[in-house]
Amino acid sequence: MQKSEEKSVEQIAEHKSFGGRQLRFSHASQVLNCGMHFSVYLPPAAEQGPVPVLYWLSGLTCTDENFVQKAGAQQYAAEHGVAIVAPDTSPRGDGVPDDPDAAYDFGLGAGFYVNATQAPWSRHYRMYDYVVEELPALVCANLPLDGARSGIFGHSMGGHGALTMALKNPARFRSVSAFAPICSPLQCPWGEKALGNYLGADRQVWRDYDTTELVRAAKHRLPVLIDQGEADNFLAQQLKPELLEQACADVNYPMTIRRQAGYDHSYFFIASFIGEHIAFHAQYL
Repeated sequence: MQKSEEKSVEQIAEHKSFGGRQLRFSHASQVLNCGMHFSVYLPPAAEQGPVPVLYWLSGLTCTDENFVQKAGAQQYAAEHGVAIVAPDTSPRGDGVPDDPDAAYDFGLGAGFYVNATQAPWSRHYRMYDYVVEELPALVCANLPLDGARSGIFGHSMGGHGALTMALKNPARFRSVSAFAPICSPLQCPWGEKALGNYLGADRQVWRDYDTTELVRAAKHRLPVLIDQGEADNFLAQQLKPELLEQACADVNYPMTIRRQAGYDHSYFFIASFIGEHIAFHAQYL
C-alpha cells in the first residue's frame, strides 16, 4: 500500500479471504475532527490493477466491522472483482458527544449520514461529507481502487444514507441498493429524533435527507434495488417502504423494491441476498 503524506492511513488488520484481502485501517478525519476506522475488502483482481468499489453503510449501533464479519460479502466481491469499503456509522472518541440518555438511536453509532448543523453535534457529526468526499479521496489515494466506478449500498439507517447520497450525487455513484432502508426520516420516530437534533426544528431542511422527497425531485434515474423483509419488526413504524413505492409511482421512477416473505431486520436477511446485490452493482461498474 502506498501512503499519501496528506492522506495518511494506518493498516491495523489483515485477513486473507476468498483469495483477496480483508483489511482494516485507522486515520485522523479532518471532516469529523476525530480518529476513525474503516474496513476494506480487496478482491484478488486488485493484485492486477485498480478495481471498482462499493461503499457499504451500516445501520444503528454498528461499526465498520459488523458487515465484514456477518454478511458473507467477500465471496461475491471476489467473484465480481469489486472492492467493498465499509466506514463506521458515526464519529467516535473523547470529546465526541453522545445521546444524553445513551439511547441506541442517536449519537455514537447513529450518525444518520447527515451533516449536522446544530451544536454540539456540528463539530463532529458530518458523516455525509465523510462518506461522499473524504473517505473516497482517502481510499483511492492509498489503495488500488477505480473511483470512477463506484456504487453504494447499505442497511436500515445505512440504506437511508446510501439512497440519499446516490440520489444527490448521480455523477459519483453508478448504482445504489439497500436492505430495509429508512425510506422517509421525515415520517418516522428514528428520523424525527435524529434530524431534529442534528439539523434543527425546521422540517423543510430535513427534506434534503429524505429518500422519498429526493425521489420526487430527482432528474436522473439511477439503477436502484431495495430488499425489504416482511417479518421485519421495524417495518410499519420506522421503515415505511410504501411511502417510497408511492413516490416512485407518482414520478415514474423505475426502482426495484422487493418484499421478501419471512425475513427480518437481521444480518441473516442481508447474508441471504448480498450476492444478488453485489451482482446487481457489478452490471454497472
